[in-house]
Amino acid sequence: DPLTQFAVVVAALIHDVDHTGVPNSILVSEKAALAAMYNSKSVAEQNSVDLAWGILMDSEYDQLRASIYSDATGLEHFRQLVVNSVMATDIMDKEANSIRSAKWDIAFKDAEEDDSSITELDAINRKATIVIEHLLQASDVSHTMQHWQVYMEWNEKLFHELYRTYKEGRSDKDPSEFWYKGEIGFFDFYIIPLAKKLKNCGVFGVSSDEYLNYALKNRQEWEDRGLEVVAGLLEDMQAKLLSEKKAAEIAPLSL
Repeated sequence: DPLTQFAVVVAALIHDVDHTGVPNSILVSEKAALAAMYNSKSVAEQNSVDLAWGILMDSEYDQLRASIYSDATGLEHFRQLVVNSVMATDIMDKEANSIRSAKWDIAFKDAEEDDSSITELDAINRKATIVIEHLLQASDVSHTMQHWQVYMEWNEKLFHELYRTYKEGRSDKDPSEFWYKGEIGFFDFYIIPLAKKLKNCGVFGVSSDEYLNYALKNRQEWEDRGLEVVAGLLEDMQAKLLSEKKAAEIAPLSL
């Protein structure tokens, strides 16, 4: 279905629009305006959808919208696909993750059993729906399933982001204290199971092996080198913050 395929691409493109640089948990704890607006539920994700959707609805994109859907039914279907896909990237929502796991089991594990109460088309649609959600989750953490250098680039960016949040007093957790073990747990309990699911459902074809193999290799290399990497990340970030502090102290004098 071309509309579904395009919706997935759009969702991957917009899923972090206007991200504030801090996780939802901090926005909620700080009682940020965004958290209040979205009832402390998938705050960043809902904000991204609303902002991106507002842009798409602008008159400047009349022709683009006309090429995506032709009527109100198509609009509703497209929006539903985009919203569901973006919401799937909120992996910290335990309730949603539990529901998602149950839906996967129903679509794939339980589907092996004879169920005369569901049509073949419904079974296909059910599988497609849950696969799309997992596709977006994989897109959200795709650096973990690529070459080590790619994984390291984005690992460093996230560490810097969270360490800055900690130093600003917005979080009581120093990421350098849990980063090494945290990444191992992330691979073992999320990344590798996710890569295996996508391989088993066949959505990526022969590329599935590549993604899973990269995830396994990165996990092993992190176990071997992670402590050294974290020490380097911490040293770099501390130097960066010190440099920024000195620059801020000098700036008023130069004026």
